[in-house]
Amino acid sequence: MTAENTCRCPWLDTTKLDYVKYHDEEWGVPVLDDDKMFEYLVLESAQAGLSWYTILKRRDGYRKAFANFDVNKVALFTLADEQRLVLDASIIRHQGKIAATVNNAKCFIAIQKEFGSFINYIWAFVDNKVQVSNLQQLSDYPATSPISDNLSKDLKKRGFKFVGSTTLYAHLQASGLINDHSNDCKRKQEIIDSYQTLGLNWQQC
Repeated sequence: MTAENTCRCPWLDTTKLDYVKYHDEEWGVPVLDDDKMFEYLVLESAQAGLSWYTILKRRDGYRKAFANFDVNKVALFTLADEQRLVLDASIIRHQGKIAATVNNAKCFIAIQKEFGSFINYIWAFVDNKVQVSNLQQLSDYPATSPISDNLSKDLKKRGFKFVGSTTLYAHLQASGLINDHSNDCKRKQEIIDSYQTLGLNWQQC
């Protein structure tokens, strides 16, 4: 069974209907609240070295394991909590990534305190303008960008783990700071049309 024959991004496996749902409803939609941004950051950092679909299938497991992605609760996780999660088959049982999630929650809160919100911090890397890409085919998709390079460098300085440029480029795509839907994907223009309602500016890049 596959999704209906509609123009979508070339990377999407339309035989995986939950993947199609994610693409059609979430991927590239601008994230403007810290809770959702933290959720995406947890999931993207867990993805490092794996496929996004591998993580997407375990999203509910991550939600349960990490206190519904409540950053303040995750920041209080102890070593015992981390050791417990290493045994949790509903998530990727990678001790380093689990420890990084707890560490990153603490760093995330520090940014909130400094900038008023994580949203204020991260959107500054795109000058508060969605970067709309010009992508025709799969080979056009970059793995990193100067924006993700700069964000990675700064987050690492602030103590974050598992935040390489490739991971963060995927995060910027998912959270809508970069609109990387292909030119013929139905979602590209739909999301662009939403920017005015959301009070967002955008620029072609």
